Amino acid sequence: MIRNLLILLTVTISGLVNAQGNNNTIVIMELFTSQGCSSCPPADELLDAINKRYEKENVFVLSYHVDYWNRLGWKDPFSAEAFSDYQRDYALQFKSRSIYTPQLVINGSEHFTGSNKTKALTAIRNYSKSKATNTIKLNKVNKENDKITIQYAVEGSTFDQITFALVVSKRSTKIGRGENRDRTLKNANIVANRLVKKDISESVTLSIPNWIDEGDKLSIIAYTQEANLQTTGAIRLPI
Repeated sequence: MIRNLLILLTVTISGLVNAQGNNNTIVIMELFTSQGCSSCPPADELLDAINKRYEKENVFVLSYHVDYWNRLGWKDPFSAEAFSDYQRDYALQFKSRSIYTPQLVINGSEHFTGSNKTKALTAIRNYSKSKATNTIKLNKVNKENDKITIQYAVEGSTFDQITFALVVSKRSTKIGRGENRDRTLKNANIVANRLVKKDISESVTLSIPNWIDEGDKLSIIAYTQEANLQTTGAIRLPI
């Protein structure tokens, strides 16, 4: 496990080398899902397909695993109460009476059932027409044992907050109980940790959960949002 590693890795980024999102159009696709939900696997598969198809473009996909399905027989190892709370924040903005899975939120502006391929591809086409109003610069990233420290700066228009998501590229899980019992589920771009800041520039530190293995492919997806949670800029950086 990464917590047992004794290595120190320091990566210095000059400008935006190896990153994406510099003054380009952006599409942020946030899927709220759960391994305990029988309706979620098709949405997980669609998110994975979109991630592969648009890997070289400014389409950023994130899989947030919520925890409110855990009481029904299977505890999702990637779930967190904080991700459920984040989904509730969207419910307030969308004036929704309840939250659900699978829910796909696009640029913080609209939402629909996460397995709806037609709506997802239409949203990508529509939101690819508008420019980002914020540029995020990641100047230095230090990875040491179970922590990642990032120095960042945001340029452009006023924003309310910037989210840093530590993302695991993919995982396969054999489900032992619950609605998906005996199935092997594949999840892509799993959010392992999320940190929100409001400063224009600062140094932030994200903890690496102990379920992450040494061989996992990690990246940071950072994105700025207005007070209504609409996205204004994004960047992706492999770790």
